[in-house]
Amino acid sequence: MTDPTHAVPAAGGGVPEAPPPAARAHDPLAVALGNASLLGVGYLMLRRRGLAMTAAVITAVLVVQLVSTSRVSYEVAVVLWWVAVTAHGWFLARGGTGRVAVRSRRLVALGITLPVLLAVGLLRFDASKIERSVTEARESGDCARVLDAQDRVWFGHRIADAPLTARGDETVRACDRLETARTELATALSGDTDALDEGFGTLASVLAGPGNEKTVAATLNGFLGTLPAKDPCDTVTVTDWLRDRKRSHDVLDRSADAAERTAPAALVGCAEDLMADGSWEEARTHYEQLLARYPGDGLAAKSRKGVRKATQSIELANVRSLLAGGTDSQPEYCSNPAKYSGAKPIGKGTNRALFYANDEYGDDYPDKLPGSWKADDPADAVLVVCMGEDTSGSSVETCPYQSRTSGATTYVTFHKIAIPVKVYELRTGKLVANRKIQINGTSCPALISYFTYGDSDPGPPSTRYVEESKSDVQAAFGPLVVR
Repeated sequence: MTDPTHAVPAAGGGVPEAPPPAARAHDPLAVALGNASLLGVGYLMLRRRGLAMTAAVITAVLVVQLVSTSRVSYEVAVVLWWVAVTAHGWFLARGGTGRVAVRSRRLVALGITLPVLLAVGLLRFDASKIERSVTEARESGDCARVLDAQDRVWFGHRIADAPLTARGDETVRACDRLETARTELATALSGDTDALDEGFGTLASVLAGPGNEKTVAATLNGFLGTLPAKDPCDTVTVTDWLRDRKRSHDVLDRSADAAERTAPAALVGCAEDLMADGSWEEARTHYEQLLARYPGDGLAAKSRKGVRKATQSIELANVRSLLAGGTDSQPEYCSNPAKYSGAKPIGKGTNRALFYANDEYGDDYPDKLPGSWKADDPADAVLVVCMGEDTSGSSVETCPYQSRTSGATTYVTFHKIAIPVKVYELRTGKLVANRKIQINGTSCPALISYFTYGDSDPGPPSTRYVEESKSDVQAAFGPLVVR
């Protein structure tokens, strides 16, 4: 039977200790690659869960700040953070010893980090393409293309390249403000100068931003292309505002040239509309503005005719008012004449006249004149004849008359009918005749009538007018109108 083997105590006696366990080994490259994902993967490989959580939170905070502010400083901060956590993982992993399955860990880290880096790279590349499209559209003045291009941006682009996408957003905001300007300028076409001022203010504020000259110019050109407006008077309001606008020495100043091209036709068109509405003073003002501002324009001759026509319309309205008004027995015109330059001048033949008798005494002499001598309206007249109160003219014949009641004989002298007249030339408003005319007639009729008062009969008055006929009246008035 074999004896069991016994261990021999070591020299010095005592029982030997067990060897310590080997330290956990880590691959620095794998850890660095894991942390390069910015997801704390490297720290998880090191079993440092607290560090992994902290790293992920800091990454999230930086990304949120980057997306919300789009500042380059936060983009730099993300890069520095990426470098820091990558380097930190490398140095932490170098502390381990022993063998480790290097290949598998590196593949795991690379499988996580590489897609992240590739996604960021591809998104940055796509964001740059979008930004170039936005820039090209803006430089061509096409806001519609700007909006279409920027619509391709999504959250991933904003994470990968926030500052670049922010520039596109700024261009979109500028285009949105230009759309507001279009609306304001469209409203201004109705003659709303407040909207015009607001529209140009919006254009100026957008133009102050870099790179917006072409889009502002396109918006301005679109507005100027709508001129003239439907209503020529509204167009005049707009062109007057553009003409008086203070120069800003930029693309907005081209509006003055458009106003110069549009204003002449608008002034004439507005004047014609005002003439049709009976607003002759305003119409004349518009004609005169064209002559003052654009004396060499092709519409100048038409405007000169318009000024004459408007002036004559104003004069005619004034004459009609003077002939209709007045509180005396005659119209105001007879004491305050005015000209109507549209009337015909005095000439040979019959000069048609407006006759105004002294209505206070019921004179009806105009009724006995031929219709060819009389005008119905100042627009058809050459003269205005104002008649005063009848007086006794030259004596014609004296005849005795015996009263039937008393038998007394009275000698009655018959006189022509004297009428003071003032004749005005309507074209100039000047007095062309101021004299008395005398109407002849029959005298000494076989029987005359007269009024008595009470029982006494003093006989007929000693003076009487002759009995005029139509031919007598026409003979007296004829020299006033027929030459």
